[in-house]
Amino acid sequence: MVSEDYRNQLRGRRGVCEALEQLASRVEGGQSAALVLRGEAGIGKSALLDHLAERAREHRIARAAGAESEMELPFAGLQQLCAPLLGSLHRLPGAQSQALTTAFGMSAGPPPDRFLVGLAALGLLTAVAAEQPLFCLVDDAQWLDRVSAQTLAFIARRMHAEPLALVFTLREFQEQGDFEALPEVTLQGLDDGEACLLLESAAHGPMDDRLRARILAEARGNPLALLELRRDLTGTELPDTLGLPDPGPVAGRVERSFLGRVRSLPPQTQRLLLTAAAEPIGDVALFRRAVEKLGIEPGAAHPAIAARLIDIGTLVRFRHPLLRSAVYRSAGLSTRRETHRVLAEVTDPALDPDRRAWHLARATMRPDEETAAELESSAGRAQTRGGAAAAAAFLARAAILTPEPQRKALRAVAAAQAKLRAGAPDAARELLAIAERGNLNELDEARVDLLHAHIAFASSRRGDASSLLKAAARRLAPLDTALAREAFLDAVSAAMFAGRLAGDTDVRDIAQAARQTLPAAKASRHADLLLDALTLRFAEEYPAAAGASRAAVDSLRRSTDAAEVLRWSWLTSALAAETWDEEGWQKLVARHVDTARALGALSELPLALSSQVLVHTCTGEFEAAALLVAEIPLVLEASGGSLVPYGALGLAAWQGKEREADALIQSSLDDAATRGEGIGVAIAQRARAVLYNGLGKYEQALEAACQASTRTQDLVAANWGLTEAVEAAVRSGNHGTAHTAMERLARTTDAAGTHWALGTQARSRALLSEGDVAEGLYREAIERLAQTRMESDLARTHLLYGEWLRRENRRIEARVQLRAAQAMFIRFGACAFTERTDRELRATGETVAKRSDPAPTALTAQETQIARLARDGLTNTEIGAQLFLSPHTVEWHLRKVFTKLAITSRRQLRSVLTDGPAPPAS
Repeated sequence: MVSEDYRNQLRGRRGVCEALEQLASRVEGGQSAALVLRGEAGIGKSALLDHLAERAREHRIARAAGAESEMELPFAGLQQLCAPLLGSLHRLPGAQSQALTTAFGMSAGPPPDRFLVGLAALGLLTAVAAEQPLFCLVDDAQWLDRVSAQTLAFIARRMHAEPLALVFTLREFQEQGDFEALPEVTLQGLDDGEACLLLESAAHGPMDDRLRARILAEARGNPLALLELRRDLTGTELPDTLGLPDPGPVAGRVERSFLGRVRSLPPQTQRLLLTAAAEPIGDVALFRRAVEKLGIEPGAAHPAIAARLIDIGTLVRFRHPLLRSAVYRSAGLSTRRETHRVLAEVTDPALDPDRRAWHLARATMRPDEETAAELESSAGRAQTRGGAAAAAAFLARAAILTPEPQRKALRAVAAAQAKLRAGAPDAARELLAIAERGNLNELDEARVDLLHAHIAFASSRRGDASSLLKAAARRLAPLDTALAREAFLDAVSAAMFAGRLAGDTDVRDIAQAARQTLPAAKASRHADLLLDALTLRFAEEYPAAAGASRAAVDSLRRSTDAAEVLRWSWLTSALAAETWDEEGWQKLVARHVDTARALGALSELPLALSSQVLVHTCTGEFEAAALLVAEIPLVLEASGGSLVPYGALGLAAWQGKEREADALIQSSLDDAATRGEGIGVAIAQRARAVLYNGLGKYEQALEAACQASTRTQDLVAANWGLTEAVEAAVRSGNHGTAHTAMERLARTTDAAGTHWALGTQARSRALLSEGDVAEGLYREAIERLAQTRMESDLARTHLLYGEWLRRENRRIEARVQLRAAQAMFIRFGACAFTERTDRELRATGETVAKRSDPAPTALTAQETQIARLARDGLTNTEIGAQLFLSPHTVEWHLRKVFTKLAITSRRQLRSVLTDGPAPPAS
């Protein structure tokens, strides 16, 4: 409903209108655009959206508006926006289409990851925009349900080369939150000159100077306030309006103005307006059923329509959101409750059970089991649709309305769990306080303790979380053994993350507590096998746990349970790497990545990708590692998560660009310390040891390697730190330190018994040996490592053997080994190790040309990613799914790639994109 008042509100907005027209022109030219219009209520945001809609009237327009009462209904805002576009669902890949229809309650299926829903919604909007420019206008975005806000913000950040616009309006008082980093225009009040012109244009006759001054002072440049106060402050009221301006917020003043006009209407009209205000979706049929059930005469709408307060067309729409809120808030509590009761009665329980339950909840003030049960059912449906925040809200309200104390407490526990999953730990604590006041049995009290511990771990990785988890696990042990085992596993994991920053908590204490507390039983689940392996590892040291570790790794490799793979892959794959199980480590990590991608589990994907980076670094596949390093920030941006760049550290160290690598390592050390992740300190120090060993700065390498290997609970980082310590100590003349490190390393490699383990041990022993013994060990190391995919270790063994041969004055033989190492390091892109090898070759008398840095590619990092994925045979849809881009954007990037590389087809990418050195990690 575009009224004269709305057009008047565009006065003084020439600059913003021009910006919106430029945005429309960009979209018509095939570009994407996102914009946030921010300002106080009544400042003209809605009028500007209408202006943009009028400008784009020849194109496709989709609109949505947030509503306070819908903030807990999952995907309500997104569904409102996408509903007219669902005819294009068939153009999405099957998994994406299923995720979107499940989220909207249109089909049944497993709960979709919200990021897969986001990718599906992006695909839907861009598919529609490919046919005709699409303008998505979202008013009052501060009142969108949380998952819709997150999804739409994700889409706005991932758009690029589609004729698609997303424009949001937000109240001035709202924090940026999900819409942070989007282009933004903040609307200010009109200056006095523009405000006077607006008043004059809307006045029906001359205006008294004192009245004009009073209105200007009250409105503070707010266009809607100027128009409303003009109606309120008439000449007959003037004697009462000469006091000081109202100090309250302008929005409140406007609401009071609206309310005065509403109260002048007949009682039945006021009740009709309240019914419309309490039913935010604007469903005309539902509204009319409610009005009829309330006994309101059909003609009661006419005064409100004549006063231009409401419009009843295809939807029921209020003139302004402030009018809706004024009507709703001013009604008496009993009247509001009765209105919601009637709305619940006329809402179809089969078609829209969740909205019906929510109306019932608002109609009910006293405990009511029937309503609480409906809310609990709605929570279950919300969970299956991927609406974690909505499920938590339904459960929380259900708990409050539950009359029976024990059931109330149990529902509060369930609500707390849901709030924690939805990322609201403070709300979870409040619900646990309700639960603790209830009549809980011992098992449920233990579950409450466990939830408190999980909240602590979600808030900080420091040692208090692992202590709380251990205490909860011990309490659970006689009550629920399976849950106790998982709690002990979480405690071990928390202690490992905290590592040296854990304070008084030590992982050995947790391992001993688990062994003493839990009854001996034949392990039947992967979690049981994993706990047995870890408790043995930390309670009785490495050799005793080798067999149990292999059993745990084999168990997860055989598992077909995707949820189990997602939950335990990181911990189990770390165990595989620590036991030098090359094949198990690589396969577990690869499946972790594949499963997270397939399910759209973006919260799991960054850690999985980081593990994959480490695998690629060990196998000498630096190019593949660099692609993943570039992808991880995209995933974190999409998911709103954060992660110390563990994989990038190892790659940067191996690439050997000292300044860049050292800066990344130091920032990661600082970040890990801030987050309380002691394991991150070990990983960063091991990376520093690799960097300095490559550079030949052995004393600095030794210091870092000793820091990395000081605590065995750091698992693989400690093991790998020992190999760096042996080399750095020998080269810097610290033979006592080298022997100590060698003894520790041998205990793990002997117990592991794999070619990777024994080859690494042989290389390290060779550094401490002489004569034929040393040579035999070097040859054994090369023979064993050549049977693995651990090419980085093999290349270093060739280098160390070549260095030994050169010192034995066997220069010709040395050159053979050094050339082998050189070729591998160049292929990897290991700059520091390449230079170290070159120096040794020159010392043998061989001429080595000085290498210059490779010519920079004309492609950007993102273009390089897309080009390499296309070269490897992925379709545009598959590339877009991996990089969170639309297929159209992928095609747009590929056209730029073809132009820069002077090629015309994807087939030619194989010849122009070689497997040369990867770009440096960043």
